[in-house]
Amino acid sequence: MKATDLIGSAVRNTFRSKLRTTLTVLALFIGAFTLTLTTAVGAGVTDYVTKQVASLGSDDVFIISRTVPTSTDGPVPYDPATSSASSGAGGTSLPGPGGSDPLTDPDLAELAAIDGVLSVDPVQGIAIDFIEHAGGPQYEFSINPTSSITQADLLAGEQLSQDSSTNETVIPSDYVESLGFADADDAVGSTVQLGLTDLLGEQHTVDAVVVGVSQDSLLASGAGANPALVAEAADLQSARIDTGPARYPLAVAYFDPSQSAAGIDTLRTEIADAGFSAQTIQDQLGVIKTVIDGIVGVLNAFAVIALIAAAFGIVNTLLMSVQERTREIGLMKAMGMRSGKVFSLFSLEAAFIGFLGSAIGVTSAVVIGTALNSILSAGPLSALPGLEILLFEPSAIIGVIALIMAIAFVSGTLPASRAARKNPIDSLRYE
Repeated sequence: MKATDLIGSAVRNTFRSKLRTTLTVLALFIGAFTLTLTTAVGAGVTDYVTKQVASLGSDDVFIISRTVPTSTDGPVPYDPATSSASSGAGGTSLPGPGGSDPLTDPDLAELAAIDGVLSVDPVQGIAIDFIEHAGGPQYEFSINPTSSITQADLLAGEQLSQDSSTNETVIPSDYVESLGFADADDAVGSTVQLGLTDLLGEQHTVDAVVVGVSQDSLLASGAGANPALVAEAADLQSARIDTGPARYPLAVAYFDPSQSAAGIDTLRTEIADAGFSAQTIQDQLGVIKTVIDGIVGVLNAFAVIALIAAAFGIVNTLLMSVQERTREIGLMKAMGMRSGKVFSLFSLEAAFIGFLGSAIGVTSAVVIGTALNSILSAGPLSALPGLEILLFEPSAIIGVIALIMAIAFVSGTLPASRAARKNPIDSLRYE
């Protein structure tokens, strides 16, 4: 019997018991449907995160903070010279990430002396009370401290200028209408007022030009400010009182991005040995991908459970088919069909059942998921442009179908081997 004849016979035999086959296909459909949707969710969110990370740019910088001290013997002793509670520079500098001690100018000099570090710039922490435009309503406002080294995902306008002496800011898109602008393009080029309070409790306002409007993002929050705006705000906030050495919550260390990954890891290790923590922007956002992968993994586990249950259904379906077709198997062997052909016939039946269940499940998932994408993009996810929560990649779809067909094929090996081992004489006598 030719391969094409075997396949044709396997397809026809699959529909001999329509109800039994339908129930088995339904079990596979549930697993394929679930697995396709969860895979699409993972692909969609990962694609969005990847695009957001790419838009941030700055592949040549480390975000530097002081390593948080740990102690297994109880609380860390207070040191007034370094503890974060003693914020310097007029109290305008904030503690580093996780409450770590701020950095000082000697720290910056030590970092700059490390081989491989091209330059080190401090990140000043400022606290903005409000933003207003043309005497209108005032709204709470916060500046992203790393905005000077990242690129905003712009809806309109341009990126911040690092060298400009003019105070510049990039505002989030949800401030446009509230501040009285007709649209994002109308906001670009306008002057807004930022309010802040100094150490003595006196409130000041700083003018800033809106150079861009950023889209909402899962990965970045707050507005952007160029170095000129940050410097003026920090100066006002300190009330120009000299309280000791300047301290900074973070610093930015520039390195040569053309060096190998091993070279960057070596540089990171040298910085860590000096008592500092060095992370790229991608490192800081990597935890988001880890969470996404964990959630998708849990969801995929439910789909795998459904597929395992379906595998037992395939075994049961084919075992019953072998039992019912005992005389037919005996006749085929008596006419010269070898055991390998019999094994292939029943294995192909199992694989075809897997194909039916997976193809129907994947097709249904794509149709429903595409419609769901449109609903979510126009509704709950409208504030996150560019996020396609369900991304159906051809390679993933083919992978799901291939996986389920493989599971079905393996499940069919037991019934197929039993059919292949049957003695033709005993099979012909079977009643």
